[in-house]
Amino acid sequence: MTRRLLVLVLPLAAFACSRAKAPAPPPPKVVVTPAIQRDEPILREWIGTTEGDVNADIRPHVEGYLLRRVYKEGSFVPQGELLFEIDPRQFEAQLQQAEANLEQAKAALAKADLDVSRAEPLAVQRAVSQQELDNARSAQRGARATVGALEAAVAQARLNLSWTRVTSPIPGIAGIAQQQVGDLVNGQTVLTTVSKVDPLRVLYQLGEQEYLELERDPAMQNTELELVLSDGTVFPHKGHVLLTGRNVDVRTGTIATIGLFPNPGNVLRPGQYAKVRAVVKVRKGAILVPQRAVNEMQGSYQIAVIGADDKAQIRTVKAAERIGSLWVIEEGLKAGERVVVEGFSRVKSGTVVSASDAAAPAAASSATAVPLTATAGK
Repeated sequence: MTRRLLVLVLPLAAFACSRAKAPAPPPPKVVVTPAIQRDEPILREWIGTTEGDVNADIRPHVEGYLLRRVYKEGSFVPQGELLFEIDPRQFEAQLQQAEANLEQAKAALAKADLDVSRAEPLAVQRAVSQQELDNARSAQRGARATVGALEAAVAQARLNLSWTRVTSPIPGIAGIAQQQVGDLVNGQTVLTTVSKVDPLRVLYQLGEQEYLELERDPAMQNTELELVLSDGTVFPHKGHVLLTGRNVDVRTGTIATIGLFPNPGNVLRPGQYAKVRAVVKVRKGAILVPQRAVNEMQGSYQIAVIGADDKAQIRTVKAAERIGSLWVIEEGLKAGERVVVEGFSRVKSGTVVSASDAAAPAAASSATAVPLTATAGK
C-alpha cells in the first residue's frame, strides 16, 4: 500500500514542478509614434454650387417667327454677338410705311413754310389779314410737329427691325436654345440663357456661428478661398468672399454666402458642385497624433501612452479638430510622448509592452478640419 502511494505522489510532484517553471507570456506588441507639435492652420469646408456672375435670359423685343439660330450652343459668345434672327419682312414693311409717311409730312411742312414766307410780307403791306397769317403759322407748327412724330415712328420702326437680330447683351457662355426655327416668339419667350462665368460665383451655406466668426474677424473676411472640384482636384485660382445673404434660414440655421473665383478660359460652368475651403484660424503649437491613436469611449477620448520603461498608460484626453489624418489634442498629452497607433485593445495601464516605431505623421497643413462627431480610430 505504501509503495503504491509513492508511485502516485511522484508523478504529481513532477507535474507541479513543470507548471511552476512554465515561461511567462510575451508582452503584447504595439506600434507607437511620437506626438508632434507645430503651428497648424485649421481649415473648413462647405459644399457649394457654381453660378454665373451674370445670367441673362435672352428674350426677343418683337413678335415674329424664328428664322434661324446663329450661335453654337454651349460656346462662348462676345457681347453683341448675333444669336438668333427673327423673320424681318413685316418690320421692313413697317419701316417703309413709316418712311413714306414721313416724306409726306415733310412735303406738307415745306408747303406750310412757303405759305408763311409769302404771308408775312403781305401782312406787312396789309394785303392779307392778320388772321390769315396766324392760320399759316399755326399750320406750319402743326406740320412741323407731324414731321417730328413721324421721325420718331421711323426711328421706332428701324429699332423694331434691328430687334429681329437678337444679340447677346453680355460676354459669356450661351446655353442650349429653348426654341426651334419656325416657332412664333414674343417678348415673353426665353430663347436661351447667357452666363458670364469669368469671374465665377460659388454659392455655399455658412452656419450661423461661422457667420458670426466671419463678421467679427477681419482676417476671415479677407482669407483666400480654395475650390475643390468633384474629382478631388483643387482649382488653381484662389477666390474671396464676395457677400453674404440678407437673412439666416430659420429651417437650416445657415446663411447664403457667395465666393468669387477667377475662371480664365471659362473652364468651370454654372451648376457644378464643388467644395469651398478656407483657413479659419491657426493653432499655435498644436499637439498632433494620428487619428487611429484616438479611441472614443462613451463620449470621451482615450489614448495609450508608452513611457520610457515600456509601460502603458491609458489617458483621457481632450480632442479638438481633425486635420487630414491627424487629430489635435488640446489637453492630456505632451509633445514627444509615444502613443499607440496599433494594438490599443491589447494593453492596459501598467502593462509592459513590446513597442515598435511607426512612420512619423505626415504633414497635413492643407487638409481640412472636421467635427469631432466623426468616428474615432480604434
